[in-house]
Amino acid sequence: MDRDEAVRKLKQLEGQDLRKLADEYGVTVWRGNKKNKGWAGHVLERYLGLPINSAQSPNFGSWELKVVPLRRLKTGKIAVKETMAITMIDPVNVLQKPFEESHLLAKLQKAVVCARLFESALEERSLLIKVATFDLGKEDIYKQVRADYEEVRETIRERGFEALTGAMGVLVQPRTKGPGHGSTSRAFYARIAFVRKILDLDV
Repeated sequence: MDRDEAVRKLKQLEGQDLRKLADEYGVTVWRGNKKNKGWAGHVLERYLGLPINSAQSPNFGSWELKVVPLRRLKTGKIAVKETMAITMIDPVNVLQKPFEESHLLAKLQKAVVCARLFESALEERSLLIKVATFDLGKEDIYKQVRADYEEVRETIRERGFEALTGAMGVLVQPRTKGPGHGSTSRAFYARIAFVRKILDLDV
Protein backbone atom coordinates (compact mmCIF):
# COMPACT_ATOMS: atom_id res chain seq x y z
CA MET A 1 0.00 0.00 0.00
CA ASP A 2 1.53 3.34 -1.02
CA ARG A 3 1.25 6.58 0.95
CA ASP A 4 -1.54 8.13 -1.16
CA GLU A 5 -3.73 5.04 -0.77
CA ALA A 6 -3.03 4.91 2.98
CA VAL A 7 -3.96 8.59 3.36
CA ARG A 8 -7.20 8.09 1.39
CA LYS A 9 -8.22 5.16 3.58
CA LEU A 10 -7.21 6.84 6.84
CA LYS A 11 -9.16 10.00 5.98
CA GLN A 12 -12.30 7.87 5.90
CA LEU A 13 -11.79 7.34 9.64
CA GLU A 14 -11.74 11.05 10.50
CA GLY A 15 -14.33 11.77 13.20
CA GLN A 16 -14.49 8.16 14.38
CA ASP A 17 -13.66 6.88 17.87
CA LEU A 18 -10.41 4.93 17.78
CA ARG A 19 -11.14 3.45 21.20
CA LYS A 20 -14.20 1.62 19.83
CA LEU A 21 -12.14 0.40 16.90
CA ALA A 22 -9.52 -0.92 19.34
CA ASP A 23 -12.17 -3.24 20.79
CA GLU A 24 -13.36 -4.26 17.31
CA TYR A 25 -9.82 -5.12 16.16
CA GLY A 26 -8.77 -6.75 19.41
CA VAL A 27 -6.05 -4.19 20.13
CA THR A 28 -5.05 -4.15 23.80
CA VAL A 29 -5.25 -0.66 25.33
CA TRP A 30 -4.81 -1.70 28.96
CA ARG A 31 -3.16 -4.77 30.42
CA GLY A 32 -3.94 -4.50 34.11
CA ASN A 33 -2.98 -0.94 35.00
CA LYS A 34 -0.32 -0.69 32.30
CA LYS A 35 -1.25 1.23 29.14
CA ASN A 36 -0.14 0.19 25.66
CA LYS A 37 1.17 3.60 24.57
CA GLY A 38 1.10 2.64 20.90
CA TRP A 39 -2.49 1.38 20.88
CA ALA A 40 -3.85 4.09 18.55
CA GLY A 41 -1.17 3.37 15.94
CA HIS A 42 -1.91 -0.35 16.21
CA VAL A 43 -5.60 0.34 15.56
CA LEU A 44 -4.76 2.27 12.40
CA GLU A 45 -2.42 -0.49 11.20
CA ARG A 46 -5.13 -3.12 11.74
CA TYR A 47 -7.64 -0.93 9.91
CA LEU A 48 -5.28 -0.69 6.94
CA GLY A 49 -4.72 -4.46 7.01
CA LEU A 50 -1.03 -4.06 7.81
CA PRO A 51 1.00 -6.17 10.22
CA ILE A 52 1.52 -4.42 13.56
CA ASN A 53 4.98 -2.89 13.50
CA SER A 54 6.87 -3.02 16.78
CA ALA A 55 8.94 0.06 15.94
CA GLN A 56 7.90 3.27 17.68
CA SER A 57 7.21 4.94 14.34
CA PRO A 58 5.99 2.15 12.03
CA ASN A 59 7.73 2.31 8.67
CA PHE A 60 5.95 0.86 5.65
CA GLY A 61 8.61 1.51 3.03
CA SER A 62 7.19 4.41 1.03
CA TRP A 63 5.56 6.03 4.06
CA GLU A 64 5.66 6.17 7.84
CA LEU A 65 2.79 6.37 10.31
CA LYS A 66 2.93 8.92 13.12
CA VAL A 67 0.15 9.47 15.66
CA VAL A 68 0.04 12.74 17.59
CA PRO A 69 -2.30 13.69 20.47
CA LEU A 70 -4.47 16.79 20.46
CA ARG A 71 -6.23 18.44 23.39
CA ARG A 72 -9.33 20.59 23.65
CA LEU A 73 -8.79 24.06 25.09
CA LYS A 74 -11.27 25.73 27.45
CA THR A 75 -12.30 27.90 24.50
CA GLY A 76 -13.41 24.74 22.69
CA LYS A 77 -10.65 24.96 20.10
CA ILE A 78 -8.32 22.01 19.50
CA ALA A 79 -4.56 22.33 20.07
CA VAL A 80 -1.55 20.10 19.58
CA LYS A 81 -0.69 18.45 22.90
CA GLU A 82 3.04 17.75 22.47
CA THR A 83 6.03 17.71 20.12
CA MET A 84 6.50 14.91 17.56
CA ALA A 85 9.67 12.83 17.20
CA ILE A 86 10.83 12.74 13.57
CA THR A 87 14.12 10.83 13.42
CA MET A 88 17.27 10.14 15.44
CA ILE A 89 20.29 12.39 14.86
CA ASP A 90 23.41 10.64 13.58
CA PRO A 91 26.09 13.36 13.83
CA VAL A 92 28.33 11.80 11.18
CA ASN A 93 25.45 11.59 8.70
CA VAL A 94 24.23 15.12 9.48
CA LEU A 95 27.71 16.54 8.86
CA GLN A 96 27.94 14.74 5.53
CA LYS A 97 24.46 15.50 4.19
CA PRO A 98 22.92 18.85 3.25
CA PHE A 99 19.24 19.23 4.06
CA GLU A 100 18.11 18.10 0.59
CA GLU A 101 19.83 14.71 1.16
CA SER A 102 19.07 14.43 4.89
CA HIS A 103 17.26 11.76 6.89
CA LEU A 104 15.18 14.58 8.35
CA LEU A 105 13.72 15.61 4.98
CA ALA A 106 13.31 11.98 3.88
CA LYS A 107 11.36 11.19 7.05
CA LEU A 108 9.14 14.26 6.69
CA GLN A 109 8.38 13.35 3.07
CA LYS A 110 7.32 9.86 4.17
CA ALA A 111 5.26 10.84 7.22
CA VAL A 112 1.51 10.33 7.45
CA VAL A 113 0.46 12.24 10.56
CA CYS A 114 -2.74 11.11 12.28
CA ALA A 115 -4.00 13.45 15.00
CA ARG A 116 -6.26 12.03 17.70
CA LEU A 117 -8.06 13.84 20.49
CA PHE A 118 -6.66 12.93 23.90
CA GLU A 119 -9.53 13.25 26.38
CA SER A 120 -8.15 11.62 29.53
CA ALA A 121 -5.49 9.22 30.79
CA LEU A 122 -8.19 6.54 30.95
CA GLU A 123 -8.40 6.51 27.14
CA GLU A 124 -12.11 5.68 27.17
CA ARG A 125 -12.64 7.68 23.99
CA SER A 126 -10.35 9.20 21.33
CA LEU A 127 -11.61 10.66 18.05
CA LEU A 128 -9.38 10.70 14.98
CA ILE A 129 -9.48 14.39 14.11
CA LYS A 130 -7.22 14.76 11.09
CA VAL A 131 -4.90 12.91 8.72
CA ALA A 132 -2.20 15.01 7.08
CA THR A 133 1.13 14.93 5.23
CA PHE A 134 4.06 17.37 5.16
CA ASP A 135 3.44 19.88 2.35
CA LEU A 136 6.73 20.68 0.59
CA GLY A 137 4.92 23.30 -1.45
CA LYS A 138 4.81 25.74 1.48
CA GLU A 139 8.12 27.45 0.77
CA ASP A 140 8.36 29.45 4.01
CA ILE A 141 7.98 26.28 6.10
CA TYR A 142 10.47 24.38 3.93
CA LYS A 143 13.05 27.18 4.26
CA GLN A 144 12.66 27.34 8.04
CA VAL A 145 13.02 23.58 8.50
CA ARG A 146 16.12 23.68 6.31
CA ALA A 147 17.52 26.56 8.39
CA ASP A 148 16.87 24.60 11.60
CA TYR A 149 18.71 21.60 10.14
CA GLU A 150 21.64 23.70 8.99
CA GLU A 151 21.90 25.23 12.47
CA VAL A 152 22.27 21.71 13.87
CA ARG A 153 24.96 20.91 11.28
CA GLU A 154 26.87 24.08 12.09
CA THR A 155 26.65 23.45 15.84
CA ILE A 156 27.97 19.89 15.49
CA ARG A 157 30.77 21.11 13.21
CA GLU A 158 31.82 24.05 15.40
CA ARG A 159 31.03 22.93 18.96
CA GLY A 160 30.32 19.21 18.83
CA PHE A 161 27.29 16.90 19.16
CA GLU A 162 26.99 17.51 22.91
CA ALA A 163 26.33 21.20 22.27
CA LEU A 164 22.93 20.45 20.69
CA THR A 165 20.07 21.65 22.85
CA GLY A 166 16.27 21.66 22.74
CA ALA A 167 16.35 25.47 22.83
CA MET A 168 17.56 25.45 19.22
CA GLY A 169 15.34 25.54 16.14
CA VAL A 170 12.18 27.45 15.26
CA LEU A 171 10.17 24.53 13.85
CA VAL A 172 12.50 21.56 14.40
CA GLN A 173 14.53 21.13 17.58
CA PRO A 174 17.35 18.68 18.42
CA ARG A 175 16.49 17.07 21.76
CA THR A 176 17.73 14.25 23.93
CA LYS A 177 15.89 11.00 23.37
CA GLY A 178 16.17 7.89 25.46
CA PRO A 179 15.45 6.51 28.92
CA GLY A 180 16.12 8.72 31.92
CA HIS A 181 17.98 11.97 32.40
CA GLY A 182 21.53 12.18 31.12
CA SER A 183 20.68 10.46 27.84
CA THR A 184 23.30 11.16 25.19
CA SER A 185 21.26 10.24 22.11
CA ARG A 186 19.36 13.00 20.34
CA ALA A 187 16.54 13.22 17.84
CA PHE A 188 14.91 15.83 15.63
CA TYR A 189 11.52 16.81 17.05
CA ALA A 190 8.80 18.85 15.34
CA ARG A 191 7.86 21.64 17.72
CA ILE A 192 4.18 22.08 18.52
CA ALA A 193 4.00 25.03 16.09
CA PHE A 194 5.34 22.81 13.28
CA VAL A 195 2.94 19.96 14.05
CA ARG A 196 0.13 22.52 13.94
CA LYS A 197 1.32 23.69 10.50
CA ILE A 198 1.51 20.11 9.20
CA LEU A 199 -2.04 19.47 10.41
CA ASP A 200 -3.19 22.94 9.25
CA LEU A 201 -5.00 23.47 12.55
CA ASP A 202 -6.53 26.91 12.98
CA VAL A 203 -5.56 27.54 16.61
